[in-house]
Amino acid sequence: MKLLVHICCAPCFAAPYYYLKKKFDIHGFWFNPNIHPYLEYKNRMEEVEKFAKNEKFPIIFKDEYKLKDFLRKASFRENNRCQFCYYDRLKYAAIIAKKGNFDFFTTSLLYSKFQNHELVREIGESLAKEYKIKFYYEDFREYWKEGIQISKEKKMYRQQYCGCIFSEEDRYKPKGS
Repeated sequence: MKLLVHICCAPCFAAPYYYLKKKFDIHGFWFNPNIHPYLEYKNRMEEVEKFAKNEKFPIIFKDEYKLKDFLRKASFRENNRCQFCYYDRLKYAAIIAKKGNFDFFTTSLLYSKFQNHELVREIGESLAKEYKIKFYYEDFREYWKEGIQISKEKKMYRQQYCGCIFSEEDRYKPKGS
């Protein structure tokens, strides 16, 4: 069975990849217009490209740096920014999966303990109905430590925040300020 996996970054995909490749014919999909700054975006994309090449799985790149579009959607709605971000990325994954005759689509966001799994699942399942393609949900957080170990062993670029300018502030802003 063919599975299209939206990949947010190589470290978040590493452990799920080794698990999923036992069950699926995996194809990666890169589309992350929220990542800021631009050099961070390029670093993450290049690391995903390197991982795909080393592991020999096909990947589709929708290399569109659309930070302004993301900011327009998130401005004055910062508390709901993740909803817009999940929706955009999963929508394109569903479209690509449908056009490519995949059996399922999913996302490496389901690996992160910092993401809202219920919201990712809800959006994925809603888009699955809309585009008539199955969303594969699995909670990959149980592989958290394994993923960190793999990414360190492979000397992957490991970022310290989700990707958007708001999460960067959340990560680095002193507590209580």
